[in-house]
Formats: sequence, structure tokens, C-alpha cells
Amino acid sequence: MNTIREIQRLNEEELKRGLCAGIGASWHDKYRQSAWVFIGGLPNELTEGDVVCVLSQWGEIEDLNLVRDEVSGKSRGFAFVKYEDQRSTVLAVDNFNGGELLGRTVRVDHVERYKLPKALREKDEPHIDPATGKEVSKYAPGHAYADQELDSNGFSLQRGQAVFAADGSVRAQEE
Repeated sequence: MNTIREIQRLNEEELKRGLCAGIGASWHDKYRQSAWVFIGGLPNELTEGDVVCVLSQWGEIEDLNLVRDEVSGKSRGFAFVKYEDQRSTVLAVDNFNGGELLGRTVRVDHVERYKLPKALREKDEPHIDPATGKEVSKYAPGHAYADQELDSNGFSLQRGQAVFAADGSVRAQEE
């Protein structure tokens, strides 16, 4: 509750002085490189979709991490949200911090350097294919196209040509 009051005090002080974000004088400017906000005090029954519905009123949401208990899978009552536009973070912090959601007081604050949880970071790393022993990237072609070469001789969707070269020649597809 002290953090909520402190943020509200800072906002009131800025209003009295006539300061606004974006000119270097606002306390929000410290966080202008980050589009992430922390939301705490969320009711445990909320889902990711519920959080998106509530927080999208201040801007387009690009990413959301509703933190859950690893064993039970239940929400732990806080989340990290990334907005498409950093200015939306200022709106969310100023307008929703200290607000009430389903009878609970919600804390919203900027996050200067958000780091994905270790489990999510590991999902992004390439893994070793057990069959070949080679490193496989998540951007690699699917198994159906694994050894295919892309056609580089005038491929055109408008002309309906094959995407993959067949023995170095280009085959036109029937329309």
C-alpha cells in the first residue's frame, strides 16, 4: 500500500507543478525505454484474457505474463504486461494504480528491465535433434521441407510457380 501511495503522491506533485511525461521532467521518463508494467494485487481467479480485457483500455497489449504457481497452476495474483506503445504504461500507472478490481486494491508500476522467466527463456533456445545430433533452430523448416531447396529462378505467386526447385528446374503449377 505504501508503493501505491508514493506513486499517487508523485503524480499529484507533477500535476501541481504542471509537469508532463515526455519532456524529461516527469518521474515516468526514467522508464521511457521499457513498455512493461507490473500489476500486483490481482484476484487469483483472473485469467490472462481477463487481465488483457482490463488493461487494454490504456493501450494495445503486446505480451502478458500472468505468474502462476508451478505446481498447482493457479495465479499468484500478479502479472507483467508489455504494451505496444510505451506511452500506454504511463496511462496505466497513472490511472489504474490504487484502483479496485473485484474488491481488491491493484498496484500498477513501471518495470525498468523486464526479464522473461527462465522456463520461458529456455523455450526460445535451440535444441539438439536426438536423431542427427545437430542443433535445430525454431526457425528451421518443418520435417516435410527439411532437405528442399527454395527456387531462386523467378518464383512468383502471381504466376503460380513452385516454391521449391525440382532438379534445378522451375515447374509452373496448374491454376
